[in-house]
Amino acid sequence: MISNPFTDPKWADKTLRLIDRTVSFVRDKTTRPLANLVRAIVFGVILIVAGLLIFIFGLIGLVRAFNELLDVWLTRATAVWVSYFLLSLLFTSLGALMMRKRHQSSTNSKNK
Repeated sequence: MISNPFTDPKWADKTLRLIDRTVSFVRDKTTRPLANLVRAIVFGVILIVAGLLIFIFGLIGLVRAFNELLDVWLTRATAVWVSYFLLSLLFTSLGALMMRKRHQSSTNSKNK
């Protein structure tokens, strides 16, 4: 504990250490967790945006690849709509498969 400044020559050092420990304790309990939380939120948003951009650019590349591949055998206009049709058929089939594999709700399982 802090002693009398008139009788203790190390009073300033003790007081400074006490203040330093108190400030460090408060910072460890408040500021660091908050900074870590904000850092996690910011990096999470960056990862989500980067993932969405990669997904969108991948879809654009897939459409362009189908257009160029079909352009070898068909005219340009026909290759474009055939590639759109094939990709829509692919994505619709994947969506139907995912819908079939989804978990059944608890009310449907009780009725069966």
